[in-house]
Amino acid sequence: MSGKLHFVASSVPEAQAALTTLRDRYGDTGPEGADIVVALGGDGFMLETLHSFVGRGVPIYGMNLGSVGFLMNEFSADNLPERLSAAVATRIHPLRMIAESARGGSKAIAFNEVSLLRQTHQAAKIRIKLDSKTRLEELIADGILVSTPAGSTAYNLSSHGPILPLEAKLLALTPLSPFRPRRWRGAVLPHNVQITLEILEADKRPVSAVADNHEVRDVTKVEIGEDRTIVTTMLFDAGHSLDERILAEQFYF
Repeated sequence: MSGKLHFVASSVPEAQAALTTLRDRYGDTGPEGADIVVALGGDGFMLETLHSFVGRGVPIYGMNLGSVGFLMNEFSADNLPERLSAAVATRIHPLRMIAESARGGSKAIAFNEVSLLRQTHQAAKIRIKLDSKTRLEELIADGILVSTPAGSTAYNLSSHGPILPLEAKLLALTPLSPFRPRRWRGAVLPHNVQITLEILEADKRPVSAVADNHEVRDVTKVEIGEDRTIVTTMLFDAGHSLDERILAEQFYF
């Protein structure tokens, strides 16, 4: 698995210095001829890299030079070919968001989550439909998010949503600061469900929709579902796979 490499890095000085070191040591075949892309930075930069190389079928191996690094491996400039040869492959599917607004429609994908957020001091009012059936007539909250298993330890976890094992074929539907119904804490959904979120009183209570880093403001309806046509492969050091990290996170206090 340690063939031709292409290195990319975030703009932080540490990542740029590592980029120079690794290119000098291992070379860089460029994005078109690469067998593996090595991303240097934090989780945010990993998401950027996943989006940049989506659909190309090139595995991505990240090394942490950011703050959190949940999606990354430990950084070391040494023995990279050996690490890549022993790396464990994790295949993930993103969410597909179709957002409607007064200005038209917009499509985007999200590897972590799609979140709906109130734009003003007014709480959002959202109707929730699953496979066209209304499940919650009115949620009053700061917003709501739909998370993939890979993203369940990010914004979803900080919003008290469930951690999802990668192989569970589930999605997390998690409210953000719910006011009514106050005791509703969300739902765990099958991965193939089609989720429709309708914004009530959209003129008075405007809402934005964000798919990873793609934002659409003043949405009126958002449809979300897993896109099984897109498969992205991430590489992790043996013994530190994303499955293992998700499991370990559930025992971290």
